[in-house]
Amino acid sequence: MRIAMIGTGYVGLVSGTCFSEFGITVTCVDKDARKIEKLGENVMPIYEPGLDDLVAANVESGRLTFTTDLKSAVKDADAVFR
Repeated sequence: MRIAMIGTGYVGLVSGTCFSEFGITVTCVDKDARKIEKLGENVMPIYEPGLDDLVAANVESGRLTFTTDLKSAVKDADAVFR
C-alpha cells in the first residue's frame, strides 16, 4: 500500500513515520520546501523523542519519502490523508 500524507507537522510527520514503520510506503507532502529539504537531511521540524531515528531508518529502507509535489504524491498513492 502507498499513502500520501499531506502536511509534515505534529500529526502528519508522526503518523506518516509510524505508517512507514508498519511497512507501508509513505510519501509526506508539504508546501514548505525548506521543511522538506531539512527532513531530507534528517533535521526534524518538531520535537518528538525518537522521531529522528525512526525517520532515518524508514527513509533508508525506502518506505518514507518527502516532497513538495502534491499532484505526484496523490497520483501515486492508494490512500491520501491530511
